[in-house]
Amino acid sequence: MAKQAQDMTAMFKDMMGAFPVDTAAMEDAFKTATSLNEKLSHVAIDAAEKSTEISSKWTKETLAKLGDMSKAKAEPADYAKAMTDFASSYAEVTAEHMAAFAEVAKKVQMDTVELMMAAGEDAQAVVKKATGDMTAAAKKAAAK
Repeated sequence: MAKQAQDMTAMFKDMMGAFPVDTAAMEDAFKTATSLNEKLSHVAIDAAEKSTEISSKWTKETLAKLGDMSKAKAEPADYAKAMTDFASSYAEVTAEHMAAFAEVAKKVQMDTVELMMAAGEDAQAVVKKATGDMTAAAKKAAAK
């Protein structure tokens, strides 16, 4: 029984030796993955920065308009006009800022698709190389 286990171990060792592992391909795949992650992180961080700038600008503009609206008025009708002016300008500013957010989202989408397509091309080349290496190793093993 112990002899069979040793034979299986030797057979497994011989089999694994016939199909050498290309660590360079593994390292390339790792480098490609980390590079992709770095680029995707940059896209996300850039989008977060731009979104924060838009939100901050929107908040500042809203507070400034609220300050104008909250000033004391001489006539009661002036309060209604101030509220109407605020609502009108806020709706306009909202549309502008939502369009700015949409531009950020559009850029993120375009950059991400571009990165993923490039990564797909890289992965295809790595798989093609690995297939060629495995085919060559199989032929070499069969010849033995």
